[in-house]
Amino acid sequence: MYRQRTGARFEHRELESQRVKDSLSLAARFGKLKSLTVDLSFYDPEGTSKTSQVKYTVNLANAKSVFRFNCPNGECIRGDFDLTDELAKAVAAKRTTVSGEKTCEGWRSKTTIDTVHCANILRYKLTLAY
Repeated sequence: MYRQRTGARFEHRELESQRVKDSLSLAARFGKLKSLTVDLSFYDPEGTSKTSQVKYTVNLANAKSVFRFNCPNGECIRGDFDLTDELAKAVAAKRTTVSGEKTCEGWRSKTTIDTVHCANILRYKLTLAY
């Protein structure tokens, strides 16, 4: 029998998922943007061990303008990485590449809420064409 998932992590992801669904597509929000390639590298809190890497070309017609990625820590509570503002600023300035680093501001696990931040690191590069 299937048990419905509950808890702080599930609730946060549900709210974020709805925020993404309610946003415009990238094509609708950024009409002059012709292509977007994303290169994401996830690291441990010390920034020394790469835990995963993803590189892909975004389908602008289907991808949403709330541009966020889940934290790879399966126990992370209220974290994740939101690149919405970074993407919007890059498009407004007609930049062809933007790169940076973000730290997950969530909590390491449900037992460490309000005491230990997740602190996983996302290093990203966005390549844009107009």
